[in-house]
Amino acid sequence: MRAEIKSHTILDKYTALIDISCRLNSEKNFEQLLKLIADEATKHLDAERATIFMLDKEKGELWAKVALGVSDTIRFDARLGVAGAVLIAGKTMIVEDAYKSPLFYPSIDSMTGFQTHNILSVPLRNPKQEVIGVFQVLNKRQGRFTSEDEHFIAALANQAAVALENSVALTELETRHQELIQENLHLRKEVEERFTSKSILGTSSKIEDIRSIIEKTAESAVSVLITGENGTGKELSARAIHYLSQRRTKPFIAVNCAALPETLVESELFGIEKGVATGVERRVGRIESANGGTLFLDEIGDLSPTAQAKLLRVLQEREVEWVGGRRPVPVDIRLIAATNKDLKEEIKQNRFRQDLFFRLNVIHLRMPALREIRSDVPLLATHFLRKYAKEVGRDVQAFSQNAVKTLMSYHWPGNIRELENEVKRAVVLTSGREIEVDDLSEAIAEEHLAVPETESGQKSGEKQTLKDRVTTLEIHMIRDAMAQTDSDRRRAAKMLGLSHQGLLNKLKRYGLDD
Repeated sequence: MRAEIKSHTILDKYTALIDISCRLNSEKNFEQLLKLIADEATKHLDAERATIFMLDKEKGELWAKVALGVSDTIRFDARLGVAGAVLIAGKTMIVEDAYKSPLFYPSIDSMTGFQTHNILSVPLRNPKQEVIGVFQVLNKRQGRFTSEDEHFIAALANQAAVALENSVALTELETRHQELIQENLHLRKEVEERFTSKSILGTSSKIEDIRSIIEKTAESAVSVLITGENGTGKELSARAIHYLSQRRTKPFIAVNCAALPETLVESELFGIEKGVATGVERRVGRIESANGGTLFLDEIGDLSPTAQAKLLRVLQEREVEWVGGRRPVPVDIRLIAATNKDLKEEIKQNRFRQDLFFRLNVIHLRMPALREIRSDVPLLATHFLRKYAKEVGRDVQAFSQNAVKTLMSYHWPGNIRELENEVKRAVVLTSGREIEVDDLSEAIAEEHLAVPETESGQKSGEKQTLKDRVTTLEIHMIRDAMAQTDSDRRRAAKMLGLSHQGLLNKLKRYGLDD
């Protein structure tokens, strides 16, 4: 009869263990897990209290949480007490009379106000069988802790260790997830603040007009065509439009059409299915990657006729066809295109589709060359000065008056990009807190020196006559045209509205024929 009762008791305990295991797996909160484990241990072993000591490897300490019934979190050296012995040995230990055991650490009772009589202590092991703590059940109410109690608490400890580690890992993941969300929001805010109409620096009327168009255009979904020479800030304007729009939280995908190899243009833009050719893997195109956001096609004038036709279809049908694909994929994109070419001339030469041009040119944004907004040169130069002085750790405060005049008189064939690189160079090379003319590139300094005497015949500080000003303007325009055409005199003459011989005469007259 006793054997039958004992058998039922063991069965009840292990049935309870299965139920506890399910509850442990469903509970993710670390504090609640500790309480659940302690409550179940005291109930099924008929004990007064259960304590879980977790190991802090960095500090070499064992600690127990308030949730287990102690009045405060307790910490002590991991080598002390019965718990320390179990931790070191990695074996279960039963102590019948705590205060007679040389291993017992009475200071814990002093801290908690609890009177310990007997102890059943088992190591907590994670799935890698590493000891991560100690599980103790204190003060059996009747009799002594038995081998059955020992087996039960060991089984519960195995379940508890896994649940506790999972809870810690989950908490860390959730914490990191929240940190990433906050970091992402912070970075997104930084990007949005960086790429706004205010990021288009300048106080000239042309820049003011550009900012106005960007702000008015941003909230719509119409296509925008941005034209201008290289280095005038076309992509910066495109990003400003995107980050001022409702699409700001969606992707901004920038593609340099001129940099795409002819053989890869279609697969890169529209996507390609696996197996179209030997060794080809499935790849999503840039257009589809921009779904919900903005697609920026820089140097769109360099697209092949085939790619132009497929792009036109995307804009008309709002769907993209993969290379080798069987069915089109719907897309929602806002297209912003940019070019330094004259697309109307390209259309005349049958190099660009007129119907695609009309699709793109809903809003036209022309970025002025830097020589057209010379009054903004000091502002831009100062902005780059502060940026790169901070970046390279140099105490460079400003430009000298002569350096500013020199920067303003240069024709800047590379536009704002060239100015930025020039300022970066000067910040690195200058030996003082102020950038002087000598710190600037030789070509820039020489051009400045050529203007007041060789070009105009006037000394610095004297008023120029109308003829002198016309001469200076002619020289600047000729230099700009030669720079834009890589010194092709026939193309430069056409750009300036001169005959070829007329340009040759002016080059010789102004000493520019070299």
